[in-house]
Amino acid sequence: MIHCSGQVIQATLSFLRAAGEQNSECVVLWLGRPGREGTSVVECYRPHQLARADRFQIPVQGMDMLRAKLRSERLMVAAQVHSHPQDAFHSKADDAWAIVRHEGALSLVVPRFARDTFPENFLAQTKVYRFSNAATWDEVPGERWVQECLRII
Repeated sequence: MIHCSGQVIQATLSFLRAAGEQNSECVVLWLGRPGREGTSVVECYRPHQLARADRFQIPVQGMDMLRAKLRSERLMVAAQVHSHPQDAFHSKADDAWAIVRHEGALSLVVPRFARDTFPENFLAQTKVYRFSNAATWDEVPGERWVQECLRII
């Protein structure tokens, strides 16, 4: 279970919208610390990335910067959140460039470059995918991901 504040969601949507205004996808990483009740997100982090309207990629330099931050602040990537220009789904490019790839990892996709997504409707509009032990990204139905994956605090 990931515990995330409304402020982190708002910051996430701001990053996604800003990129969308440039007709570009964007990926944001929720960084956190594990605990007994799940992982608490402490920061919304926009890594150095190359992006366009239909994909994002974090180049080697961006990955190096991310790893250094995670080490120095003793954090982990709790989830990745990214935008799509239209519908929310996990594309082949998303599969290929996913940052988190451990069993149970979460990838959240926000539609329409987050133009009409706000903290109040984030749960209703966002699609959630979980990485399986078969190395596939499987959609978690809305009624289940709210119970199993994400709690807004």
